[in-house]
Amino acid sequence: MTQHRSYSGHTILITGASSGIGEALAREFASRGADVVLSARRQDRLEALAEEIRRDHGRRADVVPADLSDTDGVRQLLSTLDEREIRITGLINNAGFGKITPLHEQDPDEVHRMINLNVTALTDLTVALLPRLRSSTHGLLVNIASVAAYQPIPEMAVYAATKAYVLSFTEALWAESRGTSLKVLAVSPGPTETEFFEVAGHSADGGLPRATAAAVVETTLTALDRKDTPPSVAVGRSGTAAALAGRMTPRRLLLPALRRGMSRRK
Repeated sequence: MTQHRSYSGHTILITGASSGIGEALAREFASRGADVVLSARRQDRLEALAEEIRRDHGRRADVVPADLSDTDGVRQLLSTLDEREIRITGLINNAGFGKITPLHEQDPDEVHRMINLNVTALTDLTVALLPRLRSSTHGLLVNIASVAAYQPIPEMAVYAATKAYVLSFTEALWAESRGTSLKVLAVSPGPTETEFFEVAGHSADGGLPRATAAAVVETTLTALDRKDTPPSVAVGRSGTAAALAGRMTPRRLLLPALRRGMSRRK
């Protein structure tokens, strides 16, 4: 039987912590003894969550508001960590967004913000904090990808491409970290009942059933609890099936089917 790992003595930075998966992860890690640093744009939501964590779990919860889709967001976040002398031992890159729109109709500024948040900010935070994570006794790096990472998705071309980057990037870091105390994991949720669809559009689930944020948390912590954490996991049976289909089905068959499906959902 797998033993639940304690995170006492850890300080874990979680981006996109104001709602959904990030919020649920913050609660779970705090319940296992971790101090947390909560980052997102909405300070009021972060402050409410931090107060709840302090009250219910007796853990330190720092709030560092930041818009990571902005060029200066990562720099400001890292600067605040240094000013407060917060030593990070774990990083969960959860912040991200998508939009269901054919690329020729998409706002170029929105495309830029999506790449900044989903790829650039995630990479910059990882590069900046990786030496600290590797020097920790039991460091932790979790990047939230998506089952969209396993195949191109017409009408979500940029989003799927950014998540493919996250998956590839994280799995490579998993290999680079073998033999160290750092655990590295990419988590690929399928459609999840969060605020994601308020931005992406409700048809962006592709007709797949939506999981709960709690299911994503359970999959993440179960993988991390394993002595030999895998490089990546998909969430749930439907997510695992979608990831497998994306990898195994020939593109000439898969892409037209995906486009028809997305068009019907709209």
